[in-house]
Amino acid sequence: MFNEFKTFIARGNVIDLAVGIIIGAAFTAIVNSLVADLINPILGLLTGGIDFTDQYIVLSGTVPDNASLAAARDSGAAIFAYGSFLMAVLNFLIVAWAVFLLVKGVNRVQRAAIRQKEEGPAAPAGPSQEELLAQIRDLLADRANPV
Repeated sequence: MFNEFKTFIARGNVIDLAVGIIIGAAFTAIVNSLVADLINPILGLLTGGIDFTDQYIVLSGTVPDNASLAAARDSGAAIFAYGSFLMAVLNFLIVAWAVFLLVKGVNRVQRAAIRQKEEGPAAPAGPSQEELLAQIRDLLADRANPV
């Protein structure tokens, strides 16, 4: 069983998956900061200071007036936290957009590499081999027949 596990772990796909998960976790922190620190304040400015993350509706129970979402949850009341949901949707859209741009960029680079490979190596700058040999021949001929 240990050898099977070792074979499984040594596969390239598992390593790629692990790298993807680690990068995804770091990317999530960036997206969360983008939403909380940049997008929410702009949305709040556009909506007159409303911060969507603490928006909720009390379905049943009692919640003190102007209580935060955390306080409303702690009170035991049934609440409809639409602000948290909106922010989760916004986070998803931002991540999806970033992944779309990343995949689009990678595809562009791959297409350029394939195109370059199909076109072959670029022609070297300067005279061709035949032109150089002709110049050498002419120089040798001039040296042999001084005027």
